[in-house]
Amino acid sequence: MAVTSADIRRTLKEFFGYDGFKGDQEEIIKDLTDGKDCFVLMPTGGGKSLCYQLPALLMDGTAIVISPLIALMKNQVDAIRGFVAGNESIAHFLNSSLSRPQVEEVKNDIQEGRTKILYVAPESLTKGENVAFLRTIKVSFYAVDEAHCISEWGHDFRPEYRRIRPIVDTIGRAPIIALTATATPKVQSDILKNLGIPD
Repeated sequence: MAVTSADIRRTLKEFFGYDGFKGDQEEIIKDLTDGKDCFVLMPTGGGKSLCYQLPALLMDGTAIVISPLIALMKNQVDAIRGFVAGNESIAHFLNSSLSRPQVEEVKNDIQEGRTKILYVAPESLTKGENVAFLRTIKVSFYAVDEAHCISEWGHDFRPEYRRIRPIVDTIGRAPIIALTATATPKVQSDILKNLGIPD
């Protein structure tokens, strides 16, 4: 079922408490819900996370958000749970800080369709057991946060980021949104090329 502009605006007000969008947020969200790949270059504090959090709530399946920092994941998950009161399962993270029983609980929530957003570190995404699990679920889209980490020309290069595209192809194709606050034209080109996002 197609997501309309009215759906997007209603969700913005209902879950996030805002009456309107900043900059290109609405256009980006519409593109993503229409199944298009997106590249987002937006300054820190510009509202990048809303560009994937809101569509994740609207689309079928679970959004996979690839993030480099475990501390950041916990903050993001806590924030989303704050927006959606009484539903702890709405967002989870999967990384090395979790015990085996905690990992099983996360996977169970995802399989039951309760989880709309799953944060993973690139190292967790590339683990065989996680790839096998993610192949069994419906992925709404992939969000690559801090996407400049993909580029060898960037200041924060993480080799695991360059494995994201092959892993995505293994798990199953879905739209990709890449987000960063900092990218020279050379880094932007590297991100688009590596993730297979059209210019």
